[in-house]
Amino acid sequence: MAKKKKKIDETALAAAYNEALALEKAGDFDKAAKAYQKVLALDPEDHGGAAVRIASMGLGDAPPKAPDAYVETLFDQHAAAFEDILVDQLEYCVPLMVRERIDTLKLGPFKKLLDLGCGTGLTGGALRDICGEMVGLDLSEKMVEMAHEKDLYETLYVAEAADFLEDNEDGPFDIVTATDVLPYVGFLEELFFGVADNLEKGDLFLFSSETLPDAVLNGRDFMVGPHQRFAHAESYVRKVLASAGFEVAELGGITVRLEDGEPIPGHLVVARKILV
Repeated sequence: MAKKKKKIDETALAAAYNEALALEKAGDFDKAAKAYQKVLALDPEDHGGAAVRIASMGLGDAPPKAPDAYVETLFDQHAAAFEDILVDQLEYCVPLMVRERIDTLKLGPFKKLLDLGCGTGLTGGALRDICGEMVGLDLSEKMVEMAHEKDLYETLYVAEAADFLEDNEDGPFDIVTATDVLPYVGFLEELFFGVADNLEKGDLFLFSSETLPDAVLNGRDFMVGPHQRFAHAESYVRKVLASAGFEVAELGGITVRLEDGEPIPGHLVVARKILV
């Protein structure tokens, strides 16, 4: 018999989360972390991203990834204004950077693309004319609905990336993209090995990541930065790619987006599968 989910006391949860957030904004991180632990006790699936916020204050280990419930809730809430916020306000243009690198390196055209974390279809729109077939997936159902309205993808799924890659029967693909996915994933092994399993030798994996100065990372492979997004060390990204059977064709520094008017540094990576 399936275990019945414990019903969340929404009133108590909202009060606990607001208390924790107020303490965090006031700079009382120790008390904020304890308050977020109360939030987690009320909501173990962590729709509000309490574990990520604790880690961003430097008071807890970074989780392997942002909780699925948190990512789904976050993007469902912002789906309607997503492109206005991300493109117009935060000056996010990674999909266009991906297209520029493909054109400059004279890659493609492609038979079948898998767009991980497709969102509203920004990357799909940038690559539509050089892909015969496109498959997109995202954890947020509302994001997928908006992508569907653009009529870019032959197939769309509401799914978690690593789970989809493990069970996928739509492949193989000759290109996989993951723009603005790594900021919600810390531990990269499962994702990168999953991508490798869905590509054949010579096929491409293009993705973006965010990073922080070495002095801040302080030897860590990844950490949750001050804006509750995962930052990865370049050395870790390269190491996991190699372990998964990829060679790095190109890894360049980029400005991923703005946050409070300041540029967020990251990398744009073009990797090619070299192992069968």
